[in-house]
Amino acid sequence: MSVRKFLLPVNSTASAGAALQVGLLLARMWNAHLEVLHVQADTREIAPFAGEGLSSALIEDMITATEREGSVREHELKEMFTSAAQEAAVQVGAAIRGAIEPSASFTTLAGREEQVVAYKARLADLTIVPHPLAGEDVAAAEALHAVLFDSGRPVLLAPVIPPASIGKRIAIAWNGTAYAASALGSVMPFVRQVQAVRILVSEDYNRPGPSAQEVREYISHHGVEAGITTFSAIDKNTGAGLLAAAAEFGADLMSMGAYSTASRLRQLILGGTTRHVLEKAQISVLMNR
Repeated sequence: MSVRKFLLPVNSTASAGAALQVGLLLARMWNAHLEVLHVQADTREIAPFAGEGLSSALIEDMITATEREGSVREHELKEMFTSAAQEAAVQVGAAIRGAIEPSASFTTLAGREEQVVAYKARLADLTIVPHPLAGEDVAAAEALHAVLFDSGRPVLLAPVIPPASIGKRIAIAWNGTAYAASALGSVMPFVRQVQAVRILVSEDYNRPGPSAQEVREYISHHGVEAGITTFSAIDKNTGAGLLAAAAEFGADLMSMGAYSTASRLRQLILGGTTRHVLEKAQISVLMNR
């Protein structure tokens, strides 16, 4: 099994830089294609405001301003993408079937960010999302939620600072749940070419399901021997203990299942451990539901 297609939604140059470096690094690592996606606001959605007492002239001004701002942002992101791809020696252009060289492309679509990203992510092996704290990008958080809950596919949260490597030392956060198993399945292509793997478990984190020893046996069928580390919560914070264990192992990639303690309308309230990892992780984190 290999990874052939990555998707990277970007919305601002402030948050896109590190994620773009991650995407290009992975494209080179797998000789795969990276599609960088920029979603612009659909100006047709402004028209309904006419019924809210706004004049047609004011609505026209709003549409013009939105289009102008979108054009400027698209141009800036495209320039960043082109420069980064050239520096990484990744060919820019459409993906070529059966190609054995990395490639990348830039796509702009109009619509609702979370909807377009979720649809596109359904046909990507892995979607890379900029860290929401990088540039305080609200759109990055929307993209993360969209992929996790509406795509059925895995998401890779990029760190705030571009990493030197991804997938050389992999930490697998295991708690026995179906979500953790889904994340394990998505990280297995990386595991098969890894230098070292460590399964991280904790009584505070564990749920009914297969044990860490059973996970180790499963991984061994793929020709990889994994170690097991039992970690403890730090100041009653399981997420902090998990990240500390991953850091002690020297992981540059961690997989984990994501779950929520409440349903969402527009905003998502994630479980405590998941939320802590999303906010504090300094390495790439692969998540599934």
